[in-house]
Amino acid sequence: MKRKLPLLAACGLFALAALFSKTVAAGMTQALQLCAVSLIPALFPLFVLSRLLDALGLPEVLSRRAGPLMRRLFGVSGAGAEAFVLGLCGGYPLGASIVAQLRRQRRVSRDEAERLLAFCNNSGPAFILGAAGGALHSAAAGALLYAAHVLAAVCTGLCFRRRAVPAGTDLPAASPPARSPAAAFTDAVTGALDASLRLCGFVCFFGALTALLDSFRFLPGLGRVFALGFFELGGGIGALSGWKAGPLTMALAGFLLGWGGLSVHGQTLGAVAGTDIKCARHLAGRALCGLFAALFSFLFSYLI
Repeated sequence: MKRKLPLLAACGLFALAALFSKTVAAGMTQALQLCAVSLIPALFPLFVLSRLLDALGLPEVLSRRAGPLMRRLFGVSGAGAEAFVLGLCGGYPLGASIVAQLRRQRRVSRDEAERLLAFCNNSGPAFILGAAGGALHSAAAGALLYAAHVLAAVCTGLCFRRRAVPAGTDLPAASPPARSPAAAFTDAVTGALDASLRLCGFVCFFGALTALLDSFRFLPGLGRVFALGFFELGGGIGALSGWKAGPLTMALAGFLLGWGGLSVHGQTLGAVAGTDIKCARHLAGRALCGLFAALFSFLFSYLI
């Protein structure tokens, strides 16, 4: 029966998509607009630069500089600093992409990669300040939501901490063939293009799905915001438009930003494809991050 459930669910969605094709098409149109206007312009340069920085030696620099802090705080080797820093700066799914790259290069163990994935794949400041702050019509709300998100990521990392990795035990990186900066740039652009296409594919599918669910209007008010954001982050945050930045709305926005939505989980699966990384801890990490972010956002709302 367990094997039949996914098949039955897929058949049900297929039937609904066929019956409500106009609604699905409208959701796809909005998702494509989101990709073209917001996601690709914001993330594609970051995808390129993160890969270029990786090829030019940023992991080694961060590993030396931030290694002691990463070991004490999160019990991981210094190589994970790249995923943590760039993941908080670039947004979903950049952190997952960097963790997967670190694992492919054998800079981190499988256990470290799965724990890094739990707290290094985060929403970025551009989306939180722009989309979330804009939806709540408050720049202060956007800044506080980002602060709550950073604190939530740190707390999540502490929850997944194990015995600190001793200094000098970082796994040696697999020796890649020597490449010129021009070749590294070319590889970075092609890799970023592939990552962007994967991202847009998940966003478009879940955009169509949330449009289909929203057409039934089965939940009112903030319940609708939660339902949409559970599946697709952009739709949930967009549904907050018109609401004021109060304790409940801030807590809900904080949870959705930390959770990321099933669309982000799908993007993460795509980012780690071809590695031995399992995503169970990522799922638990996003739920924990959402709860921590909701708590901090609720408390911070009284500062507005």
